[in-house]
Amino acid sequence: MEYVYAAMLLHKAGKKVEEGTVKKVLEAAGVHADDARIKALVAALEGVNIDEAIKTAAFAAPAAVAAPAAHAAGEHKKEEKKHEEEKPSAEEAAAGLGALFG
Repeated sequence: MEYVYAAMLLHKAGKKVEEGTVKKVLEAAGVHADDARIKALVAALEGVNIDEAIKTAAFAAPAAVAAPAAHAAGEHKKEEKKHEEEKPSAEEAAAGLGALFG
């Protein structure tokens, strides 16, 4: 995660996200920089519009948080309906008793 933070910090500062600059930021923060991870990060960000990715993530985050809550609420309503459906009405109960006696 600190590798992504380093890239975002560089981008926000107007610096180019390159292997050397990411490594300097990580080392300045006291993180042991893994060259392979830095290369993978820089390669993954190549051609990515970071500003656009941040905007997209900002709009997607509230929807991603709201979706599980709505899903859980829907499950709760389904469970309530099942419990209601399992209870026989008074007429059904009376008809069932009448069948026992004849």
